[in-house]
Amino acid sequence: MSLFLHHRHYPQPILCFLLFVIFKGVSVSGAKFTFLNNCDYTVWPGIYGKPEIGSTGFELTKGSSRTFQAPTGWSGRFWARTGCQFDNSGRGTCSTADCGSGEISCNGATASPPATLAEFTLGSGSMDFYDVSLVDGYNLPMTVAASGGTGSCNITGCISDINRKCPSELRVEGGGACNSACGAFGKPEYCCNGAFSNPSTCKPSVYSQMFKSACPKSYSYAYDDATSTFTCSDADYIITFCPSLIPESAPRIPKEPDSASEAGSEQTELASASWLADMATATATGGSTRSGASIVSLLLLVVGFIFTIFG
Repeated sequence: MSLFLHHRHYPQPILCFLLFVIFKGVSVSGAKFTFLNNCDYTVWPGIYGKPEIGSTGFELTKGSSRTFQAPTGWSGRFWARTGCQFDNSGRGTCSTADCGSGEISCNGATASPPATLAEFTLGSGSMDFYDVSLVDGYNLPMTVAASGGTGSCNITGCISDINRKCPSELRVEGGGACNSACGAFGKPEYCCNGAFSNPSTCKPSVYSQMFKSACPKSYSYAYDDATSTFTCSDADYIITFCPSLIPESAPRIPKEPDSASEAGSEQTELASASWLADMATATATGGSTRSGASIVSLLLLVVGFIFTIFG
């Protein structure tokens, strides 16, 4: 009887266990969100969603980045607060998009309008849904780009400085943000509520059309779904504040030791001026798809090791 047959009760359970551990450890679930600050000033991103993904608000200095992992099924929104003043204990307020917590962390509170919002639902029917919304107004330019993944995975967002063209009746004092018509006037026809609570009665206003003209891929009012919601599967996402049309000024994502090639792919995509210039008219694809080669190699090594011992 061979040694392999003599130990026939051991290799299969061990192999199954190791394969389970490997697949559990390396399987991709949810999405990684990388925040990049390309503004000429510090911003304080806010995070609202369930479950929490490691922070509800943090400081992001000029040119820096920060990454969080979210699980499948996560749903929420991101935004950037500006003009914040926090003391040494972390207490303070922000000029735009303040969440009202009185702290750097938003602690379950969302942005006070006006605020540019990035909204996500991960893994709904194996697909992620995302958009950039100006329904609650605008405070700074923002884009969302998929890295890897399959499907259309279009880049979306608003690269226009709407604050410069904001109508006086929508302009926030100080000029740091621009209200939506709903936020400024509170009327049902602008807010799509009451008698105007469905797509057939709530139509684009002259104000939402102004937002749409400036940012064609962003939500301009509540029922602007057809041209403003995007999908992708198995992707990570890069949220850029103040994206630039000039490649040289695009911030670089710090390379992580275990994902240098992926970070390099993200840098290449963000450094390309063409995808921003094409936002109004063209479809941009995501980065390279995630590779399973390393998983296969690891499995082969494990199988070889097991049969070296028991074979």
